Amino acid sequence: MSIAVLGAGAFGTALAISLAGKGAVTLWARDAQGMGQSRENTARLPGCPLPEGLFVTEDLAEAAKAQTLLAAVPMQKLRGFLRDHAAALDGKTIVACCKGIELNTGLGPVAVIREVLPHATAAILTGPSFAADIARGLPTALTLACADKTTCATLQQSLTTANLRLYRTADTVGAELGGALKNVVAIACGAAIGAGLGESARAAVMTRGFAEMQRLAAHHHADPVTLAGLSGFGDLTLTCTSTQSRNYRLGLALGRGEPFDSATTVEGAATARAVDALAHDNGLDLPITAAVAGLVENRLDVASAMKALLTRPLKEE
Repeated sequence: MSIAVLGAGAFGTALAISLAGKGAVTLWARDAQGMGQSRENTARLPGCPLPEGLFVTEDLAEAAKAQTLLAAVPMQKLRGFLRDHAAALDGKTIVACCKGIELNTGLGPVAVIREVLPHATAAILTGPSFAADIARGLPTALTLACADKTTCATLQQSLTTANLRLYRTADTVGAELGGALKNVVAIACGAAIGAGLGESARAAVMTRGFAEMQRLAAHHHADPVTLAGLSGFGDLTLTCTSTQSRNYRLGLALGRGEPFDSATTVEGAATARAVDALAHDNGLDLPITAAVAGLVENRLDVASAMKALLTRPLKEE
């Protein structure tokens, strides 16, 4: 099976590096010439050389000739990317490699692919992973979700590498929601630590945040087992405890009252706003999500958000 990765951010580059260890892989990049000359993504993933089996191109039509395409573009840009290149992409197997909920529609990556490219086979690759770990060959386990079980099994074999172990599921909705909501909770955890509220507060936020993930998943009829796996609990654990996470770092900055680089893609910020709107429209109780939405929209400060959470009515767990 021929494979191409569309998007040369840190994660897309890392996936391409890992996959090139077992066969030829194409990476579509806007700076293909520079990366081809230096054999490194100096802007996004410095210190991780590109292996010989990795071909870098600026020609998307050329990259899209591959049978399986990994779309490694930010969630809020996914629809536009697919629409702009629909002629080359429709009918292909498209694996989303992004996490989040689309702000204007409330849809996840698989749903967006299905809507824009009705003749494509949509899947998602998600779970606890940092690009630098993957690129350096460190062991990483991910969830691969695709409604077509035969295709999912084939993809699992093709995309598993020496350091990437994939577990498959047909529950694309659960995989989408786990990967999206954990980013929101990571912002909340970062804010708690940044504000000096302590490790116990972070543990509470993680636990109650996981309850919100389960609540939203149940509303969308996802399998609760999916949320307990790599794409839910696993990713939540990683993202809420490491400064390698951009979402966690945004929370730290909010908690400390410090500026944050607006050029950095933080999927959880838009996702919090999208899910908060969805919760409001459907009568769902997602207080941590609501607090994060208030923080990123500058409607709340951390002290007010934490006070609102701590003074909620007492209830059974």
